[in-house]
Amino acid sequence: MFRGLITALVTPFTDGEFDARAFEKILAFQIENGSHGIVPCGTTGESPTLDEDEIRTIFDMSVAAVKGRKIPVIAGTGSNSTRKSVAMTEMAKQCGADAALIVVPYYNKPTQDGMYAHFKAIHDAVEIPIVLYNVPGRTGAEMSVDTVCRLAELPRIVALKDATSDMSRTTAIKSRVKGGFSILSGEDALAGACLAQGGDGCISVTSNIAPQECADFQNAWAAGDIQKFQALQARLMPLHKALFVETSPSPVKYAASKLGLCSDEVRLPLVSASPAARSAVDRAFAESGLIMERDSATLRRHG
Repeated sequence: MFRGLITALVTPFTDGEFDARAFEKILAFQIENGSHGIVPCGTTGESPTLDEDEIRTIFDMSVAAVKGRKIPVIAGTGSNSTRKSVAMTEMAKQCGADAALIVVPYYNKPTQDGMYAHFKAIHDAVEIPIVLYNVPGRTGAEMSVDTVCRLAELPRIVALKDATSDMSRTTAIKSRVKGGFSILSGEDALAGACLAQGGDGCISVTSNIAPQECADFQNAWAAGDIQKFQALQARLMPLHKALFVETSPSPVKYAASKLGLCSDEVRLPLVSASPAARSAVDRAFAESGLIMERDSATLRRHG
């Protein structure tokens, strides 16, 4: 159902407040450069620090920006409270989102039966497609292959974002679930490996700053252009690595600030990228040539 390059959007802040003007710029940058979908208010969007009014505004702006463009909005609505997750998922539906991205409950560390009951409760309460999000490095609990496959039997659970770094799970799940169930990499550096194992795309952090290149990477695989696919993999890999030298999204927000998309401001308990992380991002930019290309494109548009 979902495939290709889907960007997990950063949420821009200025002086502690949501920056709507910068978010408009971010949305336009994604649409103009070929993203196949967007995820507002995911982990990269610092969802745990956003209040309800901000989340509603971000959902509304995202839906309005892609209206008529056939680019799905997969709204981040998960939390460690089932009741809150239901309410946020209902909000996403009311705002016109195409699906909800819902993370395994963090901190609580539910059992596999608890995970199943959590997602089934949301599924039964709100008629919207659901993308499961398995990221044990952040939640402290890993959803098993059996639980994913069990949940995939429910009609509106249509995809999985998997950030376990275990690519064997992709093949194991694909061999057991219904046709059309999508598996999306949650790790930019493993996006190619996910595709090779039968996956369908990537929910990406790197595409905040390189949407065209990340979309071209996915398109090259779909077209069977392995030479282009491998060349883009090599070009993007330094960025994939640099953007995770510290807790995301601090490095990618610094990178976005270099492109003039937004400030590098994050909300506590996160802090801005350290000097060492900034240097790593700068080196990755230099290796990829992205800054030079973006500057040249700006000159062509405004020269």
